[in-house]
Amino acid sequence: MNVTSVNPYTQKKIKTYPALSAQSLDRKIKQADRAFTDWSALSLEERLAYFRKVAAYLRSEKQRYAELMTAEMGKTLKESAAEIEKCAVGCDYYLAHAPKFLADRAIETEAKKSFISYQPLGVVLAVMPWNFPFWQVFRFAIPSLLAGNVGLLKHAANVSGCSLAIEEIFRACDFPTGAFQSLLIESKTVETVLKDPRVKAVTLTGSERAGASVAGIAGSQIKKSVLELGGSDALIVLADADLEKAAEVAAQSRMQNAGQSCIAAKRFIVEKSVKKEFTERVLHHIQAIQQGDPTLETTTMGPVARIDLAETIERQCAETVRQGARILSGGNRAGCNVQPILLDKVKPGMTAFDEETFGPLAVVIEAKDEQDAVKLANQSNYGLGSALWTQDLDRADRLARQIQAGSVFVNSLMRSDARVPFGGVKLSGFGRELSEVGMKEFLNIKTVWIE
Repeated sequence: MNVTSVNPYTQKKIKTYPALSAQSLDRKIKQADRAFTDWSALSLEERLAYFRKVAAYLRSEKQRYAELMTAEMGKTLKESAAEIEKCAVGCDYYLAHAPKFLADRAIETEAKKSFISYQPLGVVLAVMPWNFPFWQVFRFAIPSLLAGNVGLLKHAANVSGCSLAIEEIFRACDFPTGAFQSLLIESKTVETVLKDPRVKAVTLTGSERAGASVAGIAGSQIKKSVLELGGSDALIVLADADLEKAAEVAAQSRMQNAGQSCIAAKRFIVEKSVKKEFTERVLHHIQAIQQGDPTLETTTMGPVARIDLAETIERQCAETVRQGARILSGGNRAGCNVQPILLDKVKPGMTAFDEETFGPLAVVIEAKDEQDAVKLANQSNYGLGSALWTQDLDRADRLARQIQAGSVFVNSLMRSDARVPFGGVKLSGFGRELSEVGMKEFLNIKTVWIE
């Protein structure tokens, strides 16, 4: 089966790629297995030198890769260029900190010497989505390969050009053949790859259904898996918050990347006394968004990545309105271009409260007080990120500990950052990416005890 990428703004076909044959797939896995032997035998300093090349190469080719990303999934050129830079910054971070993260750690025992050593597992499969087609891959690849693993990438079909471009980057930076490879395969073929004894672990960013499937296969093979799945992140606004700043950041968080982000403010939970003012302010920021051609500098929001995604947002909006919500703005659709939507009077049990919304749709939910706000935030099957707006930092500290999520951002934009762990709880997955914690997910944490 061939793989085709389509420009979501123009709806024109970009390119059709042939899927790997079974023989070609086996050859790539064999190359990865062989590459692991050589790559893991290098010193950390030698591997760091390769990633210095990667950081420089990403910056030198930023415009070319940004244009490819925009063509394949529709984000604005400004957002695409920022994503490439974020990958380079991720390299910078691990270049500075990997020696400390991977150093042996001495443990005081009655032995003459005892320590913990961190050693790579081998070939790691990465199943990645289209919404951040470079960053999602690099936030896995940088720490994992620096630690001595090698990578196989099964990317989303609609960003196959990006997938091959990432492989090109590693090749251009002289990585050993097979150290990082792109697999243009169907989703059903992931099971074949994961069951191959030469593949030791898997990381997936994607839907709850895809995560359950991959985790089940990995579990049946006794292989490590890390899952970053969906989110329905709450943004709590308390009465003492800086309402203008909260509204500005809420609109930015929800609508950046055309609303296609796992970690983003999706449910605006606002204390009753300030709900009217906050809603007016956030509505102003949402209506100021300039939709259009994502290649133009004046455009601040491009299309969603595929027609089926646009239709899903349309359905979720219509169902929630039928259930009693009120539409304050947006909702019109032309192809993949969805006008930013703000819904009011949303409650638990409504579609846009209960389901993950992956597009430019935000909802306002009224809370009686701070405890009701936390209860509403936790009344979700997801637990990826969250935000809390209040000027009382002692209260923020106390409430942040009550929110069931992998992260809580107080008076700040939600985001993934290489310096801190990223991941969720509940149906948002398990395991962590980024930081020292994420770097050690695919390592053998080995105890050495010498009498």
